[in-house]
Amino acid sequence: MNREQEIIEVINRHMPRSTSQVNNLFESDSEILAFHGKSLLYNIDEFSEEDLLREDDPYMLGWNMATGSISDILASGGSPKFYAHSMVIRDSWTKDYVEKLSLGVAQVLKKVGATFIGGDFGISNTWRYTGSVIGDLEGQAMLRSGAKVGDGIFLTGPIGRGNVEAALKLYEQNLLVKHLAGRWKNSFRLRSKEAEVIKRYSRCCIDTSDGVFNALGSISEMSGTGFVVGSLPYVKSGLLLAKTLNLPKEMLFLGECGEYELLFTLGKEVEEDFLEEVRKKKLTFYKIGEVKDQGIKSLWKKEREINLRTYALRARDYKDTKDYLRNVVKFLTRP
Repeated sequence: MNREQEIIEVINRHMPRSTSQVNNLFESDSEILAFHGKSLLYNIDEFSEEDLLREDDPYMLGWNMATGSISDILASGGSPKFYAHSMVIRDSWTKDYVEKLSLGVAQVLKKVGATFIGGDFGISNTWRYTGSVIGDLEGQAMLRSGAKVGDGIFLTGPIGRGNVEAALKLYEQNLLVKHLAGRWKNSFRLRSKEAEVIKRYSRCCIDTSDGVFNALGSISEMSGTGFVVGSLPYVKSGLLLAKTLNLPKEMLFLGECGEYELLFTLGKEVEEDFLEEVRKKKLTFYKIGEVKDQGIKSLWKKEREINLRTYALRARDYKDTKDYLRNVVKFLTRP
């Protein structure tokens, strides 16, 4: 258990708990509530400059933050219905900038059929954005627990989009990176259609908001299992950026700025039916590995195994993000 989880447990220990709440702590991406014979999902997410989202395109910033806020509802098997936010804008942002950011948020809500119900607003020398979402849930929720040894591990999209966004922000003074950044619109993907199919077949599900490695770690911890992954589908922009900066591409997998894809496991007995439905609906999924016994955490890079059992680097433990990245590189390039 990392320091962040320990602090959350300390806070949770003192809070009165509702008898209507179904899920346990850390068990699901959203909070699950029984409400007048129905099931509701609730999620709240905060974004700030620390999340290393680029600010040059306000529409894209709004789209990415709203997509991130809604992703937890989808990962729990629900449909977003009501959306509120607390928006604290930077005092240098213009009215036009805020309008474009709001249009990005609004477009996400329209895509998923959710409505805006209000929120809070402020102005400061730094910006913060908090999205709060209520969703409907039909049937059972998808949890982070439930994976079984032998399950296939699947992902809704390529790996690294969030870490690419962070790198473009961190290395914006690099001339080559600056050249690339001007051409890339790095939008997170809405996976509402994929979530509908996942719910009918999966044992467990989580979004990759903290990166793919951390998502695998959460499923493993909650399910008492391990994993082996390989032949990972890295986003093309990430491979190009890694080459430009002379960094191992596996940093896209280990990095903690996630891309809000859905990661889930399937039993072998349903995999063929799942893939047949996916073909009919013309959706794309990636099989990236298999659930293994507890304690096994491996990433295969061609013929080389990268043993991740001892990997414990966390970006939040470093004052300087680049110090964290240097240590990740050392881990990946050690003999």
